Amino acid sequence: MSAHPPRALHPLLVLALLTSASPVLAQSGAATTAEATLDELSVAADMRPPPPAAGPGLGGATGGTGGAEAFGALSAPALTSSSGVITGKALNDRPVTRPGEVLEAVPGLIVTQHSGEGKANQYFLRGFNLDHGSDIAITIDGMPANMRTHGHGQGYADINFLIPELVGAVEFHKGPYFARDGDFASAGSVRIDTIDAVPRPLALTSLGSFGYKRALTIASAPLGEGTLLAAGEAQVYDGPWVVPDDIRKLNGVLRYSQGTALDGFSLTGMAYSNRWTATNQIPQRAISEGLIGRFGTLDPSDGGNASRFSLSGRWSRSDDGGVTRASAYVIRSNLNLFNNFTYFLNDPVNGDQFRQLDSRTVAGGEIARVFKGELFGLAMENEIGVQARFDDIHVGLFNTRARTSLSTVRDDRVQEGSAALYFENRLRWTEWLRTSVGLRADAYDATVRSNNPLNSGHARDGIVSPKLGVVFGPWAGTELFVNYGEGFHSNDARGATITVDPGNPLFPLDRVPLLVRSVGSEVGIRNRSIAGLESTVTLFQLDFDSENLFVGDAGTTEPSRPSRRTGIEWTNHYAVTPWLALDADLTVTHARFADRDPAGSRIPAAPTAIAAASFTLGESLGWFGTLRLRYFGPRPLIEDNSVRSKPTTLVNGRIGYNFDNGVTVQLDILNLLNVKASQIDYFYESRLRGEPAGGVADTHLHPVEPMAVRLTVAGRF
Repeated sequence: MSAHPPRALHPLLVLALLTSASPVLAQSGAATTAEATLDELSVAADMRPPPPAAGPGLGGATGGTGGAEAFGALSAPALTSSSGVITGKALNDRPVTRPGEVLEAVPGLIVTQHSGEGKANQYFLRGFNLDHGSDIAITIDGMPANMRTHGHGQGYADINFLIPELVGAVEFHKGPYFARDGDFASAGSVRIDTIDAVPRPLALTSLGSFGYKRALTIASAPLGEGTLLAAGEAQVYDGPWVVPDDIRKLNGVLRYSQGTALDGFSLTGMAYSNRWTATNQIPQRAISEGLIGRFGTLDPSDGGNASRFSLSGRWSRSDDGGVTRASAYVIRSNLNLFNNFTYFLNDPVNGDQFRQLDSRTVAGGEIARVFKGELFGLAMENEIGVQARFDDIHVGLFNTRARTSLSTVRDDRVQEGSAALYFENRLRWTEWLRTSVGLRADAYDATVRSNNPLNSGHARDGIVSPKLGVVFGPWAGTELFVNYGEGFHSNDARGATITVDPGNPLFPLDRVPLLVRSVGSEVGIRNRSIAGLESTVTLFQLDFDSENLFVGDAGTTEPSRPSRRTGIEWTNHYAVTPWLALDADLTVTHARFADRDPAGSRIPAAPTAIAAASFTLGESLGWFGTLRLRYFGPRPLIEDNSVRSKPTTLVNGRIGYNFDNGVTVQLDILNLLNVKASQIDYFYESRLRGEPAGGVADTHLHPVEPMAVRLTVAGRF
């Protein structure tokens, strides 16, 4: 069972749980007699944003059905100040360098890259360097993007298969306050829902700097009693790198759907393939000494290839008492990564390049029921659900030279399964008071068969996570939110069965727990007293029993010390007129290790400040434009704070024209000010040829691409 000691629940939480337990039992037997209707969302404030007032560019013009309507009764209610829904239109109104950056529409989220564009993005949120997804849970059409026990890093979330123009809506939560969210959702979760149909077929072509080319088609048509949607995307890109990225990406989506998100079903197939050459982070001294330029590389054979194929389905049905929903998926993914982060530190002859292999089949699903009704005349909603997932994984680490295998570090077969049961009660006590009480129970089981029998074994763990939310108001357009919740992230199953160092079998290692608890709380205030303006301030705290940190010479994440983060978020959206919208947000975080250690208390790469501001203007026809500033503040790179990164401030712009014949012409300018800055910085030891055997500790950076332009021409027919 769990390695965590039992935690006593706060008396208020125990009382709230006992109070809400009997209503759900009563509701299960009297669902058909409840007076509340599905469109009577009286328990919760409406999370869905108002219709966008501005930004009618390409994203708005390609919007379809099946996206935003999937929320409402099927989504967690607005019982925190840090939750929200973003329309696909608003998402696509943002000029971005890479597909994953559209998620920067989530306030306070930074999406960047430290390698080739085929690799998963790197995420930052609420003072977390989330690496490739260690504590932000991302799902797309009900399918998890985060991969556990992954070859490159725990929680690896590659969303390069996402076609942004297909996004209908994005629901985001921050903090571990939602019973439906489980593994990797401590810092936050992002649920992406794609559309079922488009009003008119779309054909799009983009050309840009550094060999950028992209083609996209989306079409839908009636078929039987439903709709068939098909989309295809092809992209090539070299980038500014001395050794071109040579991206070759193909994406395809085929979906059949009937009905609506509340009463209907869909069946979706997705296919994705990508290959690339990577320019990874490089040491600052190599640039200063003139060995390479800012866009050069020390190992031109780094890179990789990835593929993903999935089949998923969703079904939902509504009645007088509530909504039942079910989803299931099967995913087959393959990844080969070749990286050399330390050059000649470990092997002065062949170099330190290694191959990380991850090949897996993932199957899982969810079934849930939302009961709507009342208790003693009080509007109430109960949700109960079951989730399950099973990963059949082949994961390996191999020493290579120029992508040729030299030796095996470790080669493992892992089978990891999990199941969860969650319950949440949402109750409106008065016109100015509503509560949310939830409980989630997770059980994990993993079997590791390693090439070294000493590292084989079986691990099992479980965890129970209570949740509590209270909302006061509204008074004069103002609401006050108070939340408490416990969550968790899983560790790599290989770490839970390991006994010896794979590189040195004589060196023993300690096992780590399979599940690691997080505890969060926040207080927020949201004001909508000025027409068109929504402004929110949130104070938050999040504690972890064990921090996941990136390790440069291994190219992966490893469990580390306990940590605490406290911070403040300020977000603003102002629809000034039907043709002008303004956005601004700021997050300031204090991130520290919670224990005492001579090495220091700072958490490497934890951002202290993140900010963004933008304006979007235009209407359905004629000129439109967007200008966006994104600030990524300085970060400590080692525990004693003696080495810090510099801030990165980027400005992206867009201008375009919508013709009345359905043609759109759009010009994006990325890094408009042509700043020389880093996308990401690390500090660790590496060794160039001729340097001391112990290597040199140095800052390693991946630069921001210089100013680039991309011209898009699209037609709807």
